[in-house]
Amino acid sequence: MPRLRFFPVSYDVAGKSVVVAGGGEPALAKLRLLVRSEARLTLVSPDIDGELSDFVHAHRIPHVARDLTLADITGAALLFVATDDEARDARLAALGRQAGVPVNVVDRPHLSDFAVPAIVDRAPVAVAISTDGYAPVLAQRVRAAIEMLLPPEFGRLGELAVSLRGAVMASLGTARHRRRFWARLFDGRSAALALSGDLAGARRAALSVLGESFAADEGVVWLIGAGPGATDLLTLRAQRLLQQADVIVHDRLVPAEVVEMGRRDAERISVGKAKGHHSVPQHEIDALLVRLARAGKQVARLKAGDPLVFGRAGEELAALRAAGIRHEIVPGITAALAAAADAGVPLTLRGVSSTLAFATGHGADGTEPAGWAEVARTGGTIAVYMGASVAGDVCERLVGQGVSPATPVVAVENAGRAERRFFSGTLAELGQLARRDDITGPVMILVGEAVGHGSGEGVSLADEQVSPSRTAPRRIPQEA
Repeated sequence: MPRLRFFPVSYDVAGKSVVVAGGGEPALAKLRLLVRSEARLTLVSPDIDGELSDFVHAHRIPHVARDLTLADITGAALLFVATDDEARDARLAALGRQAGVPVNVVDRPHLSDFAVPAIVDRAPVAVAISTDGYAPVLAQRVRAAIEMLLPPEFGRLGELAVSLRGAVMASLGTARHRRRFWARLFDGRSAALALSGDLAGARRAALSVLGESFAADEGVVWLIGAGPGATDLLTLRAQRLLQQADVIVHDRLVPAEVVEMGRRDAERISVGKAKGHHSVPQHEIDALLVRLARAGKQVARLKAGDPLVFGRAGEELAALRAAGIRHEIVPGITAALAAAADAGVPLTLRGVSSTLAFATGHGADGTEPAGWAEVARTGGTIAVYMGASVAGDVCERLVGQGVSPATPVVAVENAGRAERRFFSGTLAELGQLARRDDITGPVMILVGEAVGHGSGEGVSLADEQVSPSRTAPRRIPQEA
């Protein structure tokens, strides 16, 4: 994963000297940004153009009409070099470093000590977008997108927070309680009053509940569906709760990029369940969730796909109910839907199929798929989860119970992810899937007449790629 060259920080410039060296449009652009801060600004340049001169005059910025000297920047907090001449830029940057002042050279990251991000200004709230100084136009596009999401009044929430900070610090003794107060504040009536312009009313409403908000140290568990693994397929509610969670308990199939959408300071616990490889037994996961919630933690139990579809949420819900733990279920996109979308195949189709069955190739007692044949015989669609290593068994059971070997089949490896791959063919060819050498990810199998009305794209199931030494189907670790 690429690493940041410039670490993003917010730098305190209130009342401090900040110097800009340059006399044209680049210097003007920097000053337009800097006048929104509380810094003491100085422009140093032998000559300045008319627009810059007007701006300096309008904002009463001192102008030193000569070349930059060491004396001009001694004791300064920051130096911005914007001459638009590379040789001169390099000389002035060296002068800044001689004075021990951090330097930013406009459009020359190789000469800079720090980069200036694109900023969405909703003071006292600011959103900074950085590209390590190499793609400012891209940063501007991201800024434009965020500008549309945050109304101009959004800064009033920051003003409300500033007015309440002292009272909150005095009333709530732990960081966890304070975090929960702020989360509820920004989702509640006080925030609505602030956005409408009634800051005094917003403050009164917040203070009225401050003393009673956390009389009990109550924990909660959110059973969250992470979907098929793509970050942009996570629901908005899931994203919001991940940002509130104190602890994230996640399965092995949940990608690291999704787990990292939680708060930076949240504890992360991998329970790593996979078919045949349960690093943490289910009863221990149940006990862990109860223990964390009883300790007052907000727990995100992050599961691949949807928690209620082969996610063993039933057992966890039973444990939480028995312990009296507050809980909530947040649905996710289950793998069957992601696979169908990826492959462009319908799961139901008017006049062809009106029935859809979700099934697992690995039942608790090893007897599944019971009843699948009836669904397929009547024209329904079967979605088989965790199906790669049992593809041959699925084929034999269905054909043995009267399902036509010519029934269309689509299999999708890594459904919903960038590295997804499709296989297509018939039920008679499905057994070949388990013997392929080139499958490394979880596979969803779709069987039914409706599936045959898709594009038909993908690797043929008949195109078997098997190692000569292989004598048994390879067992692929998948979520249990």
